[in-house]
Amino acid sequence: MTINKPKAVAGITIPDSVIAKHATELLLEHGTAFIYNHSLRVFVFAALNGNRRKIKYDPELLYVSAVFHDLGLTQHYSSPDKRFEVDGANAAYDFLKGHGLSPASLQLVWDAIALHTTIGIAEYKEAEVALLYSGVGLDVMGEGYHELTEANREAIIKQFPRDGFKKKIIPAFFDGFKHKTETTFGNIKADVCAYMIPGFERRNFCDCILQSPWSE
Repeated sequence: MTINKPKAVAGITIPDSVIAKHATELLLEHGTAFIYNHSLRVFVFAALNGNRRKIKYDPELLYVSAVFHDLGLTQHYSSPDKRFEVDGANAAYDFLKGHGLSPASLQLVWDAIALHTTIGIAEYKEAEVALLYSGVGLDVMGEGYHELTEANREAIIKQFPRDGFKKKIIPAFFDGFKHKTETTFGNIKADVCAYMIPGFERRNFCDCILQSPWSE
């Protein structure tokens, strides 16, 4: 699959600081071309959303968030018992801490990655958190698709091809947490398990209440 490293796409400059370049290297080392293209599209979509909405954001922190947001699905960063979003958030936190960023920046990126699949919360948090969530939603589910110009869509896809994304992303998700399906309880990735595993039985919140050790 194609790996492109343009300086800018659809009017969005791709960060090229030392931190950004190092983050990209880790994505290419431990991820796949498929995840790379998805992650770069997410960044560009998120940045376009920020510019259109006139939201002030830190491009470097948004970029690192996009680069790491699915690295928790990879074998290198995956834990045996945490949500993949948390694994990616922890990896980004450690990476940025090694580059001497402030505690506030570390927490901001951690939140952006950890919450990028959390519907109903992420969009109300800080700019980088909300924008990453919006970029993921646009690439994965097409949220805000019609707010993009056709020219922008074509420019982005030319640089970062989708390559059958709709058919490949669900198995790609599943491969990242099939060894720990219990981590999908209470979040949308349980839908992936139900799609991929015949007869998959989700944990039920109401059962957790009714079967608790309390007598009443």
